[in-house]
Amino acid sequence: MLDFRIDTFLEVCKYMNITKAAKSLNITQPAATQHIKFLENSYNIKLFNYKSKKLSLTKEGEIFLNYITTLKHDDLKLRSEICLIDNKNLQLNFGTTLTIGEYLIPDKIIKYLTDNYNVNMKILVANTNELLNYINMGNIDFAIIEGNFPKNEFDYIKVSAENYIGVCGKNCELYSKNLSLEDLLNQRLIIREKGSGSRELIEKYLGNRSISINDFSNTIEINNINTIKELVKSNIGITFLYEAAVKKELKNNELVKLHIKDFKIEHDFNLIWRKNSKYKNYYYKIFEDFIK
Repeated sequence: MLDFRIDTFLEVCKYMNITKAAKSLNITQPAATQHIKFLENSYNIKLFNYKSKKLSLTKEGEIFLNYITTLKHDDLKLRSEICLIDNKNLQLNFGTTLTIGEYLIPDKIIKYLTDNYNVNMKILVANTNELLNYINMGNIDFAIIEGNFPKNEFDYIKVSAENYIGVCGKNCELYSKNLSLEDLLNQRLIIREKGSGSRELIEKYLGNRSISINDFSNTIEINNINTIKELVKSNIGITFLYEAAVKKELKNNELVKLHIKDFKIEHDFNLIWRKNSKYKNYYYKIFEDFIK
């Protein structure tokens, strides 16, 4: 069982403010301060820097946070397993990003549940940043994501490598033209929300070429892939998505792939979990039995 003062440390890291952390935990500020001092004395390290009334983690504090977050996650999973000890059903509790949740994982879920009847499953579909937070808070055990993630905090297995493309409607003026990125800037760009791995990918690609999404004629931000596709089909704008998400529309000629010079993006989809988790072998088995 983790020391109760660990929760104080995690809350202070969440808010970077001892007063707010104490209020969240319903304890006094002096008590919260004493909890932090106890941990610092126990591990013989300094966890926080105090400068201009602002808190920041020391280098040792960052290492401590990373390690403790994994321990906290494993502790929550252990408690969950104990509560289900008389339940003969396997519990799968995970998250996926929107593209994976809608276009990659459904067939795998169907096959797995067809072959394994005694399984309880809880799936959260959210963007990459949200899923990383859900893992850290113990809301889910692992996630299958398309976005980037800090590899010093999470272990991972590569699930697949997916093509990322630009598309327009079949009646769009750009159809069948050989284009440069600059040729697209007079178009309306329809894009996923901030925190989405899909958006991060195109922003990084454009940034490496000194282009921003703000350089497009105008932008529409939507957190729903199907809505994005419907708008593009109606020639409201262009978009960039994983090819797997528009496979059917490309086949039916409802959407058309943009021919952009030197535009080639391939990105990995990964199964991730907290680094150094004692459940590492469990996640590898999930990959072999369910995802692979």
